[in-house]
Amino acid sequence: MSETSKPALRHDWSKQEISALFELPFNDLLFQAQSIHRQNFDPNQVQVSTLLSIKTGACPEDCGYCSQSSKNDAEVERERLLPLDEVIEKAQQAKNNGAHRFCMGAAWRNPTDKNLDKVIDMITAVKNIGMETCVTLGMLTEKQSQRLKQAGLDYYNHNLDTSPEHYGDIITTRTYQDRLDTLAHVRAANINVCSGGILGMGEKREDRVSLLQQLANLPQHPDSVPINMLVQVEGTPLHGVDEIEALEFVRTVAAARIIMPASVVRLSAGRTEMSDETQALCFLAGANSIFYGDRLLTTDNPDESHDQQLFAKLGLNTKQVFETKGKQSACACG
Repeated sequence: MSETSKPALRHDWSKQEISALFELPFNDLLFQAQSIHRQNFDPNQVQVSTLLSIKTGACPEDCGYCSQSSKNDAEVERERLLPLDEVIEKAQQAKNNGAHRFCMGAAWRNPTDKNLDKVIDMITAVKNIGMETCVTLGMLTEKQSQRLKQAGLDYYNHNLDTSPEHYGDIITTRTYQDRLDTLAHVRAANINVCSGGILGMGEKREDRVSLLQQLANLPQHPDSVPINMLVQVEGTPLHGVDEIEALEFVRTVAAARIIMPASVVRLSAGRTEMSDETQALCFLAGANSIFYGDRLLTTDNPDESHDQQLFAKLGLNTKQVFETKGKQSACACG
């Protein structure tokens, strides 16, 4: 399809418009999402990344979903920042297994400048073995964002998690505006933004609508939008909440594809709880990226062999980058 036939990128979506998408008959919604997906991407290509926890546990935030919060009772051992040689080894292994992008996550509220120095060394080393880099380190200042850009960082992940209305029920130690400010600093530094949310945290459909509105109405759409399904961990406040229905999850993926047509939509956490059929519907709805490997920070992920079998069944291929209007796609850490 010609460039002029692609839908315009909008930043003025109303809740009523997004809600109307959710209300469409399922087949109509998926047809619209798949049609838009084909205008911007190869429908049979999936981008693959690997995520490594470089510093686990003892986070001072009180995120109700997180096993790494020091406020929660999940049995996660506290670990110091991984040594550089171990990170390089993990990155090389990920590359050998077919990943194109290496994402590193640290359980911090915000990195100190000393910690940032060590992460920058990791970014340099990973790029030297020929992989793209992404990090998620918590909140950043404007100066820290500029330093990461100078180090050659490709992508920064900072999720909004949920709607502004539901946010206070999930997190109290940082505000929604804190998250928006970090995204603004990353954009100003010209680093690709990865930002999405987590579904199944006791939110209502109207919260999922509001989350998507927040993402779509940012000054620039996130380069990548991770759609996570909550992985319930014993010892966290959200353990035992009602799970989101699979078809409602697919509807959210489809709505994200329609309102952010040029963004990469990633299936992130929760794929171990999804059937192959649910994942197939998500790809049909416009998802075109996954994390690869048996761990996502501290939670399980499908192993590489299962993913390869699923890709073969669906006729999906993997490649290193997508090109959408001259801009590379982005990674989205969980």
